[in-house]
Amino acid sequence: MASVHSEARSVAAAKPAKLSRTQRTAILKALSDPKRFELLEAIARSHCPLGCTAAHEALSISPATLSHHIKELQTSGLIHVRREGKFAFLTIRPGILEAMSTYLQSLSPTACPTR
Repeated sequence: MASVHSEARSVAAAKPAKLSRTQRTAILKALSDPKRFELLEAIARSHCPLGCTAAHEALSISPATLSHHIKELQTSGLIHVRREGKFAFLTIRPGILEAMSTYLQSLSPTACPTR
């Protein structure tokens, strides 16, 4: 019975989120900065929560700039920041990238009906 509940939770977590126009705009704005996009890629490739020390080493930017980029990604809803004492660990929010991808794919042109 416990496995049924855990499977249901994992399916729910994988389901794309519904994004408002404001959320989509915030995400695209956050990703428009090359360093923020690079940070998001580093978080995604880590497959585990990425510590800020590792993020700092991967991006070669100042701690203040890293903090700013983290805040922008967090505010847009793309990432979750988990704090443990003075350390912070970064993860991508489940379903957000999938929802954004689904939305962008919906903008793909379809064939015009012929007359």
